[in-house]
Amino acid sequence: MTDEVPLKNGEAECEAGAAKRVEGAGCAMDIHEVLKYLPHRYPFLLIDRVVSFTPGESLVALKNVTFNEHYFTGHFPRRPVMPGVLILEALAQATGILAFKTAQTTPASGSTYYLAAIDNARFKQPVEPGDQMILEVKLTRAMRGVWKFSGEVKVDGRIVASADLMCAHREVDV
Repeated sequence: MTDEVPLKNGEAECEAGAAKRVEGAGCAMDIHEVLKYLPHRYPFLLIDRVVSFTPGESLVALKNVTFNEHYFTGHFPRRPVMPGVLILEALAQATGILAFKTAQTTPASGSTYYLAAIDNARFKQPVEPGDQMILEVKLTRAMRGVWKFSGEVKVDGRIVASADLMCAHREVDV
């Protein structure tokens, strides 16, 4: 595997039978495909679907926020609000999928991407039960195993959070 970003400007084709091409929006992934590209599982899987992605470029995913989420019991009981760190974790998971798709690998192959840094994190409004978070991430740089991304989270078309994220590629024993 190489850390170069091999594909740009829609040169990648969707994998047969897995990701589906969405007219004018790149490829999409259902939850079954998402599970192949993230090592996370309930209750820490924070991506429900990938709406579109272009390897080496960008990814748009969504998370349906429900009242049943375990953290709402204590954060906060009278007015449930999704913790900001989990909003950032959802962005980080979206960057992980984009990195795996760009590098054409999966966690099952012994590769992983660890969150290495978060800069310029901003929260503009609370995320509550019933909201649908749209997670938009863009790859800004990949060099020597370090990947940099910019990300925004939107609810109803309004930005609720944004951050610059960095992850580091590592080979692990599976």
